[in-house]
Amino acid sequence: MVKVEFCTSCGVRLKETGFVRFPCPSCDTELGRCVSCRQQSNMYECKKCGFVGP
Repeated sequence: MVKVEFCTSCGVRLKETGFVRFPCPSCDTELGRCVSCRQQSNMYECKKCGFVGP
């Protein structure tokens, strides 16, 4: 699995503490979320399969 370097929601580089990397619930592609998007429950979309989550 390739390490994702940018937030799937907003595109910011995942370098500060508190970000998370996780597999897409639908296809196991790695997704990443920055602290801000996690706290605000911003939507994200898997570019591979189109899965959308909060």
